[in-house]
Amino acid sequence: MSDYALYTQHNQLVKKLVFISILLAFVVVALGAYTRLTHAGLGCPDWPTCYGQIDVPVTTEQITKAELAFPERPVEPHKAWNEMIHRYFAGVLGLLILIIALLSFKNRSQGTPLRLPFLILIIVTLQAALGMWTVTMKLMPIVVMAHLLGGFTTLTLLFLLYLRLKSNRINRSDFSVKKYGRYALIGLVILTGQIALGGWTSSHYAALSCVELPICQSGWQEQLTFEDSFDLIPPKRDSYEFGHLPHNERVTIHVVHRFGAIITTVYLIWLILMVYLKAKTSTFKSLALLVGIALISQVMLGISNILFSLPLAIAVAHNVVAAFLMLTLVSLTYSLRRKI
Repeated sequence: MSDYALYTQHNQLVKKLVFISILLAFVVVALGAYTRLTHAGLGCPDWPTCYGQIDVPVTTEQITKAELAFPERPVEPHKAWNEMIHRYFAGVLGLLILIIALLSFKNRSQGTPLRLPFLILIIVTLQAALGMWTVTMKLMPIVVMAHLLGGFTTLTLLFLLYLRLKSNRINRSDFSVKKYGRYALIGLVILTGQIALGGWTSSHYAALSCVELPICQSGWQEQLTFEDSFDLIPPKRDSYEFGHLPHNERVTIHVVHRFGAIITTVYLIWLILMVYLKAKTSTFKSLALLVGIALISQVMLGISNILFSLPLAIAVAHNVVAAFLMLTLVSLTYSLRRKI
């Protein structure tokens, strides 16, 4: 077998595993959101086991033993299962990423990317640590937000690896939009900041602190206070479940998230229009449209969360579509900045 054929074979195997990992990472993001939104983040008070078991206590004997070991945390099986199912899927994803990294190392002489797979492995290892700290630090907001960002980072880097492995033939003659590559990169930074603000809002249970559109209910200007709203290290508490900040601080966090959404939307709409109107090839036009569809969907889901008081399905979808929006923007940015 020729070196090229061998490279193609190894490349295809790694690419398939990366694609499966991307799908699984989407599931993990959705399950993480579902776990958080059903207040199941402490459904298991220990890590990586659940009340000392690899599954959830269900029998009377198991529940009695679990509650003796953790008297401060009575067993709630539905919450415990939400947490453990999330851990199971995250564990499988971690194993897949380890296999990808090992295969990449084994096939490095055939030109398979090496640094990116190992960076993803480092990130997912850190994610496991953040998952543990989320439990041991009792949902400390900075840890919860970092865990959310780690999940998005893992998904994004897997997608970037897939783009590098995929031999897509983008028309390199369309120089008319290449200059927007730097602006797309800025868009990624802005979107990442907005996702972080969403994580900060969620981890402080501030999603319903503003119940009117477009900014907040009347009088919100007088309620703004930045003194403690964005403290990364909060006062030590037994638990941060259901939030620890007063109403005004939660309103402030939510209002900042709203303004962040407006800034992100305006900037991305400008970027989408510039690329779509000035591109001469269908590739860039299609990518811009895809980002636009994801952006509109995300805005509509955000509005629906307010109008319908944060229904679970819409709130989970808001997280998943945020991930999809990030991937579409990564794809556009990668195409715009890819060297000829």
